[in-house]
Amino acid sequence: MSLEAGRVYNFNPGPGTMPLDVLKEVQAEFLNFKDSGESIVEISHRAPQYAEVHAKAKADIKELMGLGDDYEVLFMTGGASTQFALLPLNFATKEHPGSYVLSGSFAEKAYKEAVNLDRAAVVASSKETGYHHVPQQDELTIDPNAAYVHVCYNNTIYGTEYHYVPDTKGVPLFADMSSDMLSRPVDFQKFDFIYAGVQKNLGPAGVTLVVAKKSFLEKSPEKLPTMFKYSTFLKKDSLFNTPPAFCIYFVGKVAAWIKAQGGLKAMEERNTKKAALLYNAIDASNGFYAGHADKVSRSNMNVTFRLPSEDLEKKFIAEAAEKKLCGVKGHRSVGGMRASIYNAMPYEGVELLADFMEKFRKANA
Repeated sequence: MSLEAGRVYNFNPGPGTMPLDVLKEVQAEFLNFKDSGESIVEISHRAPQYAEVHAKAKADIKELMGLGDDYEVLFMTGGASTQFALLPLNFATKEHPGSYVLSGSFAEKAYKEAVNLDRAAVVASSKETGYHHVPQQDELTIDPNAAYVHVCYNNTIYGTEYHYVPDTKGVPLFADMSSDMLSRPVDFQKFDFIYAGVQKNLGPAGVTLVVAKKSFLEKSPEKLPTMFKYSTFLKKDSLFNTPPAFCIYFVGKVAAWIKAQGGLKAMEERNTKKAALLYNAIDASNGFYAGHADKVSRSNMNVTFRLPSEDLEKKFIAEAAEKKLCGVKGHRSVGGMRASIYNAMPYEGVELLADFMEKFRKANA
């Protein structure tokens, strides 16, 4: 598959690459959505054309996740960062704090918001060892008094990902899945609350996807401000005020695209195959490339690695860009490289990056 004219292979961690078919479909519909004479960004969120978009996006997401009527899909704003504060506000107290597994920067940020509210505890942490792995089941110390156990399922900065569902001994399990949502089959029914900023794997920045048990969404304290309560979004079908309609429309398009590709099992097969190309290039490099993540926690979404020197890293980034392999610079807190290979990244792009890695190694080792 050749690149469209003027486009590049986008390995940025977020906003991430989107399916080309979806981009073209959105482009074709943009001026006159469903013969309304209006764009999707102009049409009323009360219009029947939009109601159909809203309902189908919710239904497709629940179908992909294998969830029933006891779960609800909400569309919110403020990114995952806002959810960090809303979770303890809605569900935790000083007597029943949220328990956090610290596996990276965003897990730590979520924890700090709960600390600010005096509603936080730590289940386990891999910070002391540089966030090279996500804490495994035998590292978790579950407090039965906790309001919930919170995990960040994929850590974009460090390139680590959960490959198991934590057993929380009956304590509700909450997860930030911003960077691996709908990338593989997971037993989603083991989670009570899932949220994701969509701009990494599912759509444009501007909407936050929440998928949670209705029994939890109903529990918001009455004295919270209206827009801070999950119950507001539940009762009003995320339409209490004007929603980010374009972003929801786009997420719905991506969910439909995932279904058309074969669903989450097909996504997992594709993503595993892509990740293997890069991890094989790292492992076969005789130490020229040093992966950040321990093998047990390697992410299939974000592959992170260092080169022997910062000068070589700068050279790698510049030469990769010349090959239209863009966005491979790692986060400043870790350095090195980060290749984000979300659902929409084609195999050919990853294949080209792996080939470039091998040629660069031979030329610079």
